[in-house]
Amino acid sequence: MGLSFEDMQVGSVVECGEHTFTHDEIVRFAEQFDPQPFHVDDAAAAESQFGGLIASGWHTCSVLMGLLVRNVLAGSTSMGSPGVDEIRWFKPVRVGDTIRMTNAVLDKRVSSSKPDRGIVSTEWAGINQHGETVITVRSKALFGLRHPGASA
Repeated sequence: MGLSFEDMQVGSVVECGEHTFTHDEIVRFAEQFDPQPFHVDDAAAAESQFGGLIASGWHTCSVLMGLLVRNVLAGSTSMGSPGVDEIRWFKPVRVGDTIRMTNAVLDKRVSSSKPDRGIVSTEWAGINQHGETVITVRSKALFGLRHPGASA
């Protein structure tokens, strides 16, 4: 068994991997899910407040989710999430940017109604190649307990 509730330590930060955004990927995602001109049209993006093509914030969130699942949650006792508390997009993600993801554990507790699982509050951070935080996501996740009923 991989990562479980007991393994999550408040204050710990895990590196989740990195991803480089390409022009074609940005446009493909945006054409399907967020077809605003500054995501799909180079000329329009150049004339926008961004001065060039940028990735949709939802694309950035999706990439981070993929990094988390593939590199941290695979084989874990993850039971999904009851929701996202906050998303902040601080800087645009541009063609060629490489975003590195970290995931920090902010808090955790065993569920009072379902004592076989715990609720873990986390903050994801996406950091570009210049060391700038471009996105943060605060959310909760449910994890099964390896030993329900034991002191967590």
